[in-house]
Amino acid sequence: MYDYLIFALKRFLQLLAVVFAGISAAFLVSHLSPISPVETIIGRVAGQSTYSPGAINSLRETLTEIFGLNVPLHEQYFNFLGRFVVGDLGPSLIAFPTPAMQLVMLALPWTVGLLTLSTIFTWLVGNILGGLAGYYQNSRLLKAFGVVAIGVQPIPYYIVAFLMVIIFGFLWPVLPISGGFAMNVRPSWSPEFVLSVLRHAILPATSLVIVGLGTWFLGMRALVSNIVTEDYVTYAELAGVKRDRIVGSYVIRNALVPQLTALAMALGGIFSGTVITEQVFAYPGLGSLLVRAVNGGDSAVVLAVSCIAVVAVASAIFLIDMIHPLLDPRIKAE
Repeated sequence: MYDYLIFALKRFLQLLAVVFAGISAAFLVSHLSPISPVETIIGRVAGQSTYSPGAINSLRETLTEIFGLNVPLHEQYFNFLGRFVVGDLGPSLIAFPTPAMQLVMLALPWTVGLLTLSTIFTWLVGNILGGLAGYYQNSRLLKAFGVVAIGVQPIPYYIVAFLMVIIFGFLWPVLPISGGFAMNVRPSWSPEFVLSVLRHAILPATSLVIVGLGTWFLGMRALVSNIVTEDYVTYAELAGVKRDRIVGSYVIRNALVPQLTALAMALGGIFSGTVITEQVFAYPGLGSLLVRAVNGGDSAVVLAVSCIAVVAVASAIFLIDMIHPLLDPRIKAE
């Protein structure tokens, strides 16, 4: 137990280092942008009404102070670190003066609820079916599923998503193809709202599951096909160990170690894949917010989304690292 705590402490320190490096890189990239939020707001205001040059200059000075651009870059960086700790990254440009982090927190549950749960569900089902297919290699049903998985895996995600929209939105319009909930439903914890959210999530979630299931299935089947030839599996079968225990404890458990690492990478890819998913289905998550922020030159929101992505990905990898020694006793927590 002591060794595991030392291992956890080291990994946690690595987590802090990765988060620090990631948010620092996000800050530098966002501040290298040629788009100035101050000049963007002034351009919008000047285009709507006529102001004197003195009023424009006064507005410019006020906005420069609000966005924290009235100090050198290194001071802006240290101010950013302090604001990041308390969750305040300044006002949003596309929804001025709403705080950028507030917009991110409103969009984050949609992305986490849809993509994270879909990824974990796909990982679980794909690995279970792949493990069974690798062990019971003569099963016709699992062989048929493998053929389907091989056929679906190479198809790009956006093709599957558009096919889902065409089939269930136009040819057989039984499911909503855009939005997170019905427009005539008020957001709350009422059964009507929850059912509306679930109904709107069916198409994007199903498209994610269809594409991801084949990848996990084929990967797990290949791993298990190699493990079943190991001597300890053969010995367990000859010793009369129950098949269920062999499949669960001897085969699938050992094959899950590399799959856990792949899961960490998949969770990291959520924040890149969310843009495509949410644009196709007009889903109100981080992907849609990020596209709006980029189109509107809102560096504060882009920075906030980037920081949340860095923290989420680093935390997912940290949790996977914590599970590895518990799953595989051959991995020493030292």
